[in-house]
Amino acid sequence: MAERYGRSGPALPPVGDTAPDPLPHDHTQAILETTKRVAGLLKLSGKRFALAGSVAAFAHGLPASFQHDTDFCVRPEDADAVIQALEDGGIAMRRAPEDWLVKGHSDGEEIDLIFQLARRPVSTELLDRAEIRAVDSVWMPVLAPTDLMDSRLAALCEHYCDFGDLLPMARMLREQIDWDRMYLDHRDAPLSDAFLYLLERLRVVEPRERREEP
Repeated sequence: MAERYGRSGPALPPVGDTAPDPLPHDHTQAILETTKRVAGLLKLSGKRFALAGSVAAFAHGLPASFQHDTDFCVRPEDADAVIQALEDGGIAMRRAPEDWLVKGHSDGEEIDLIFQLARRPVSTELLDRAEIRAVDSVWMPVLAPTDLMDSRLAALCEHYCDFGDLLPMARMLREQIDWDRMYLDHRDAPLSDAFLYLLERLRVVEPRERREEP
């Protein structure tokens, strides 16, 4: 026993000589905290807005699978007031090369203020359709499921055509999405139309010929 546990064995490091490894950064929670902070400042500004992107999908019930930022839709005419409100709240803002969004940075997380969604300016009508949802216990307007899917389909292009994120959204929100509008708006876009056809083959939605029957 002495040989097994005694002085001949390797010496253990003295207590306090080594610091414990730091806990890994919780990126998901960090994005949620940033989302709540931005939403609070936007509420104080008095300007209309709606949460978009992957955090909006989470607010509608999808599992948390966030990208690298949190997205908010605001009207173009409110851009200056909204940017000022966020800067006054301590969030660093900067103009992006694209003329349809402005980027922000807070506690290591990126923020996108979007003024154009699905190649159309953010409108009062779009924000009127937003639904009030809880995001990690904070209530805020969130893009309606149909508008959320519309924006994701419009973003498909030859350089980004990943159906992996769209399929779970379509499955979970299929009862809340206006598929007739999706067919009408995206039937001439090859990539979006291909995704809608995939949904038909997977029986997520009814084939369009059946939907068109009287």
